[in-house]
Amino acid sequence: MSGMRRREFITLIGSAAAWPLAAHAQQAMPVIGFLSSRSPEDSVEGLQAFRRGLKQGGFTEVENVAIEFRWARGDYSRLSSLAADLVRRQVAVLVAAGGEPSGLAAKAATTTIPIVFGIGGDPVKAGLVDSFSRPGGNVTGVTLLTSLMEPKRLGLLRDLVPGVALIGVLINPDFPPAALQLQQIEEAAGGIGQRIVITKASDDAALETAFRSLVQEGAGALLVTAAPYFDTRRDRIIAFAARQRLPAIYQFREYAISGGLLSYGVSIAEGYRQYGIYAAQILKGAKPAELPVHQPTKFELVINLRTARTLGLKISDNLLTLADEVIE
Repeated sequence: MSGMRRREFITLIGSAAAWPLAAHAQQAMPVIGFLSSRSPEDSVEGLQAFRRGLKQGGFTEVENVAIEFRWARGDYSRLSSLAADLVRRQVAVLVAAGGEPSGLAAKAATTTIPIVFGIGGDPVKAGLVDSFSRPGGNVTGVTLLTSLMEPKRLGLLRDLVPGVALIGVLINPDFPPAALQLQQIEEAAGGIGQRIVITKASDDAALETAFRSLVQEGAGALLVTAAPYFDTRRDRIIAFAARQRLPAIYQFREYAISGGLLSYGVSIAEGYRQYGIYAAQILKGAKPAELPVHQPTKFELVINLRTARTLGLKISDNLLTLADEVIE
């Protein structure tokens, strides 16, 4: 064998020996499947917090964990196929963010891959887990309790505009907690003698119809109920409220940051950080059945004073005192 051929042969053998090592290195990095009914554009802060939670558990994207994202962008009907795609990818853990639709789609797609859900209601009633303390099966997660806060939001809005004759309510009928949200809102409105008008939207055409209905009915304020679809249309809803000069209340701080008047709910960033913490624990060997469903302990009221001034509203000292954050 000539010197040239011998060098080529050694190079070839060396390369061939490296192939299985490279393949093994790629396989060794676990992959997290991230399924969401929301969109990446409205989840920026949440994703940053999710990565912080992973890092707390010893995992950093690209370095020792990969993440594959699937976004439904407010169209819940896409979630089943997106979940099935991640299951075929054989991800190590499936994070289902963006409310009950994502969690239910993930659970229907697999009974073996560990699932970490993020929802706004009761996971036991939703059929996701057996109990808060002992979830059972391959599923655990975080409840933000945000879809149970509608009566509180209605009360805060009424306190802000006590003289308003009619409060509009925007609700997504395709969101699993919608029936409970509607029941609680109607009971709360009846208890304080507040007239309300219910408008429903689960897609863009229906949202525009709901906007027209709110104007025609003469709503003087607006309660936007918790629903991932509305999160994906946040800027459009805030712009409508601004055009119609409607005082409005929303579920997350991100609405107030974007120009909404009021928000009341949990810190979504804290929720997403917990998704990351649980995902990291599962990657290290923890069983979902033994990780209790995480519940928030703090709810935050955020007031945008700039928006209040634009609307010509005077925020009472009492409400300002209650606020956890005031945007000047």
